Formats: sequence, C-alpha cells, structure tokens
Amino acid sequence: MSKAQVNEIKISYKGGLKSSSWQKISNSQDAAELLFEDWDKDTIALQETFKVVLLNNSNKVKGVYQISQGGITGTLVDVRILFAVILKTLTVGIILTHNHPSGKLMPSEADKRLTNKIKKASELFDIKLLDHLILIPDGDYYSFSDSGIL
Repeated sequence: MSKAQVNEIKISYKGGLKSSSWQKISNSQDAAELLFEDWDKDTIALQETFKVVLLNNSNKVKGVYQISQGGITGTLVDVRILFAVILKTLTVGIILTHNHPSGKLMPSEADKRLTNKIKKASELFDIKLLDHLILIPDGDYYSFSDSGIL
C-alpha cells in the first residue's frame, strides 16, 4: 500500500519576525511602501502578480503571500486558495494587491468584480477587507479604499 499524498498550503513568514516587531498598517501609503519593498523589481513591469497582506486584529502585518503570477495583461486568482491561506493563518484583516505592468493605474472591470467577490466572501468569515491596491512599476499606486470603491 502506498501512502495517500496530502497536498497542503505551506505558509512561511519572512525573517522569522516576532509579533512585537510586526509593522502596523495605518493607511494605503503604509501598505504601498511595504508592498513595493516586497515586490520583485525584475518582474513588476513584466508580469502581473496577485498578493495578499495578512493582518492581525491591530492591523499589524503577519505576512505577505503571493497567490498567483500570470502574464503581461492578467493573472488568475483562485478565491478558494486565497481563503485557505487567510483561514490557515488565522488572519482577521486583509489587503489585496496586484500590479499593472502597463503602468495604467485605473482598475479594470475584472479587478472590480474580483474585489467584490472577495469582499462578499470575507464578510462570511468576519474578515476585514481593508483595501485593494494596484501597483505600477514607477512606484505609484491606486487604492480602492481611498477612491471609495470599498
């Protein structure tokens, strides 16, 4: 008999930070600065990538997890995998983020639909969706929250 293979999502935190040193996110600028530091500068202008910032109840960063990486004009986001990560890490607040290699700051209709889908799902689990940021290669960003979309 062979052992059944178990597929599991592995979560790791950069730097092994203790909870006392987690960075607090107070606004979209704080989140954007954290994400630009974390982003692979070699691919931000080449491939679209979707990540989630995992936050505790004090809006301190527990980790940043990459959900998907796609092509020049898009990436697929499996909401089930996103919530598997969120629930496994006992996260209570999230910030969604993806980049636009084109440099276009405005969200597409697909971006808005995905955000609404994730927002509805997060409400079922009492998880706060605080923002969705779109980053562009020159360092600028668009905040769904600041723009009143969330």
